[in-house]
Amino acid sequence: MPAPYSISDLARELDITTRAIRFYEEQGMLSPERRGQERIYSAKDKVTLKLILRGKRIGFSLAECKELIELYDPGHGNRKQLETFMGKISERRAQLQQQLLDIQQMQLELDTAEERCQIALTEIDKKQSVNS
Repeated sequence: MPAPYSISDLARELDITTRAIRFYEEQGMLSPERRGQERIYSAKDKVTLKLILRGKRIGFSLAECKELIELYDPGHGNRKQLETFMGKISERRAQLQQQLLDIQQMQLELDTAEERCQIALTEIDKKQSVNS
């Protein structure tokens, strides 16, 4: 059995703040053992934190991370968790694709606005040189 972790051990190992770990605990996503004032985290808590961090990196909300973690069921091969995860991946991919299209459209609009400004500046320069 892996040795338990203190909050500072986990923070250092996963490169997050102790405040973030306490936040996830407040959200009910971690439940460390308590020895007086000290929190003692298990290997399961460490895996849960890794899953939260991975989920956040790929754009999942905290609620989505929590849902996926709650579906963890190694006794049944985690089928439900994996199927839900696949669905969320598909949704996230669709969101990103839409964001990419939106960004490309915005770039075109910026290009058009920039071009119009450049034309207007050129016209102003021409008028000023004629009047000089």
